[in-house]
Amino acid sequence: MNVLASKLKEVLSAVSPIVILVVILKFTLVSLSGTLLLQFIAGALLIVVGLAVLLFGIEIGIMPFGNHIGASFIKSNKLWYVIVAGLLLGFFINIAEPDLQVLAAQVSSVMGGYIPMFAILIAVSVGTGIMLSLGVARIVKNFPLNVMLVIIYGITAVLAIFSSSDMLAIGFDASGATTGALTVPLVLALSIGVAAMKKNSKSSEEDSFGLVGIMSTGAPLGVLILNLFVKTDNITGVLELGGKSSSSLLGAFFAAAPKVALESLIALLPIILLFVIFQKKSFRLHAKAYRKMLLGFLYTYLGLVIFLIGVSAGFMDVGNIIGYSLASYENKALLVGFGFLLGMLVILTEPAVYVLTQQIESVTSGYVKRKTVLVTLSIGVAFAVGLSMLRIAIPEIQLWHYILPGFFISLLMTFFVPKIFVGIAFDSGGVASGPMTATFILAFAQGASEAVEHSNLLADSFGVISMVAMTPLIALQVLGLIYKLKSKKSEV
Repeated sequence: MNVLASKLKEVLSAVSPIVILVVILKFTLVSLSGTLLLQFIAGALLIVVGLAVLLFGIEIGIMPFGNHIGASFIKSNKLWYVIVAGLLLGFFINIAEPDLQVLAAQVSSVMGGYIPMFAILIAVSVGTGIMLSLGVARIVKNFPLNVMLVIIYGITAVLAIFSSSDMLAIGFDASGATTGALTVPLVLALSIGVAAMKKNSKSSEEDSFGLVGIMSTGAPLGVLILNLFVKTDNITGVLELGGKSSSSLLGAFFAAAPKVALESLIALLPIILLFVIFQKKSFRLHAKAYRKMLLGFLYTYLGLVIFLIGVSAGFMDVGNIIGYSLASYENKALLVGFGFLLGMLVILTEPAVYVLTQQIESVTSGYVKRKTVLVTLSIGVAFAVGLSMLRIAIPEIQLWHYILPGFFISLLMTFFVPKIFVGIAFDSGGVASGPMTATFILAFAQGASEAVEHSNLLADSFGVISMVAMTPLIALQVLGLIYKLKSKKSEV
């Protein structure tokens, strides 16, 4: 219980600044009803409790499961088994990932059902499943991470030529949404489990990161291939502001609870079933360890339900209204500035960020400090949201103006940065865009886009998640270069 209390305290300190910021806006620049503000505060409390319970469950359930799977991959010594198991694992984890379900539902809703939610889920999950299996095979066969990333993004760039701007934005948004609260801990633990079985300790440390980044590249590939068959050129999108709000304080939470509980159960069931199958066929854990991990899954489920109820019922409508209100002011610097500040704070509430930063500090034996990574991520995401708001405010700026040079720079840097930082950077790009980004930040962008007269809701509001996933690639690799220069100076 001491561990749970510690996580509760840590999460509370991360969420509080966002609540304070929204309260200040309520009494200065944004017109929020008293009910909506109270719903937001109640949602924040649920997020704090849910996130603490979720992280505790992940620590004793999800992560040990991933480590055991990684070890079983190496012990099998069969490449076909690694590829097939990785493909199935990647598919089932991603099709059940809550972040991806939220994004797919929002895309389908804004498109008026033109592309069904199920089609987006399948396209993305097939892509990420394939990439997860190739990523694990890369670790086993010692294929260079930077070379693999260049090949994958090269194929993506070719597909992007034949895609529409809105599907390009959705594809890269999906890349961020695939790496959420459930997927990241399992995939991180899987990569560490596979890498730990390698005899070379330096290679093991370097290969502990990068798998999340590789897996997430399957999302834009899946969506862009889908776009070859389903054209969306004439769709602009529609947003209903405040459509999900409730006149009563608790009404929105009670309305969201059954749906969230069911979706979270569906999300976790495939992982639990895989755990039971692996336990019988491969793990054969002692009864005490088996029960502890099952308890971890239960905590994960409860935390996920509480967290997502808080986000969906307390945060999304407020995000829409704040974005709409700030974008309605003639001075668009307010919108851009608030986007910068929001990005800096929201990253601290993402569940997967906590998991990754703890893993980084653990694997590097404290050489790369958790707080240093958090600050770097925070700066990167601040620029991502701020630049996204600038794109909404200025119609001449398109998403590819950011994405193309951004990914080119990040891929070029992989040849000069220490290998472990390449993996950390591309993993960080995935974890930065979790449930808070897929809901509150995206809702904020959609509200802003709706308020700007010349803006295309579909093409302009989608893309913010992809920006949040891209800027950490550069920010963390810059950090890697700083570490490299420091180590050279210490050697002199």
